[in-house]
Amino acid sequence: MKELIAKSRIAEAGTFKQADHRTISDIQLSKKESRRIIRENVKVIAEIQDKMFAQQGQAVLLVFQAMDAAGKDSTIERVITGINPQGVYVHSFKKPTEEELSHDYMWRINKALPPKGKIGVFNRSHYEEVLVTRVHPEFIVYQNLPGISSVGDIPADFWQNRFDTINAWEKHLADNGTTILKFFLNVSFEEQERRLLDRMNEEEKHWKFKLQDVKERAHWPAYRRAFEEAIDATSKDHAPWFVIPADDKRVMRAMVTQIVREELSKLPIRWPRSHADIENDIAEGRRMLAKD
Repeated sequence: MKELIAKSRIAEAGTFKQADHRTISDIQLSKKESRRIIRENVKVIAEIQDKMFAQQGQAVLLVFQAMDAAGKDSTIERVITGINPQGVYVHSFKKPTEEELSHDYMWRINKALPPKGKIGVFNRSHYEEVLVTRVHPEFIVYQNLPGISSVGDIPADFWQNRFDTINAWEKHLADNGTTILKFFLNVSFEEQERRLLDRMNEEEKHWKFKLQDVKERAHWPAYRRAFEEAIDATSKDHAPWFVIPADDKRVMRAMVTQIVREELSKLPIRWPRSHADIENDIAEGRRMLAKD
C-alpha cells in the first residue's frame, strides 16, 4: 500500500493527469484486513487528536471531493469513528442558500473552518465553486458578481482567478496552523452506474437515491475535465491532493485512513507542558480532597 499511497499524492501543481491514475487499485484487501488497517489507523489518529485538543496549537482540515456515489460519506465515517466527538466535526456543503449567495463564495467556507485543536471534515467544499459551477456556468450568474449577468459575460481568466484565490487562501490557513489534506475519490463511470443501480434495486438504499445523480452522468466528461484542471492547479506541498482509486471501497477507506494517520504523525503535536507550580498545586489539591 505504501507505493500506492505515494503515487496518489499530487504535491505539485502542473503535474496531474487523470489518465495516469486508475480507479481500480493495484492491491486487494479482504474485509477483515481492511477493517484491521482502518482500526489501527483510527486508533493512532484518535491519540493524536487528543493531544491536538489539549495543545490547542494546530487544526486539521480534511477535504473530500468526488463524483456522486464514490463513497465520500462512508469513507468519512471510517476516518472519524473512534475519535473523541468533541474534537472532530463534519460539515456538508449543499446548494448555497439565499443568505450565502448574498456573500462571496468563500464566506460560508470560512464559517465552517475548524478551530485550533480540532479536526474539520468537509464533505464537498469550496472546490464546488470550480467544479459544479464549471460544468454549469449558469450558476455563476446567480452569484450576483460585478459585470456578469449572463454566461457569456464570464471572462476567460475567471477560473484561473478562482484557482489563485483558493491557493492563496489555503496558504494563509497553512501558515496559521491548519494542516490541509484533500482527497479526490476517483470512481469510474461503470462503477458509479453499478452503485446507483444498487440504490434503486435495494429498498434499504432508496433513501440514498437522487434522480439528479443519474442526470448528472450526462456531464461526466465535463466533470472529469473540471476535476483534472482544479486538482492540477491547486495541489501544493502545503495543501496536497490525494487521488484515491475508489472502485474498491475496502482499499479506498484503508488508504485514506493510512494517509491521515501518516500526515498527522508528522505534526509537532505533543501533550502540553505543565506550569512550573503544578507539583505545589497537586499537593494542595490532595490536602483539600483529604479534608473532604
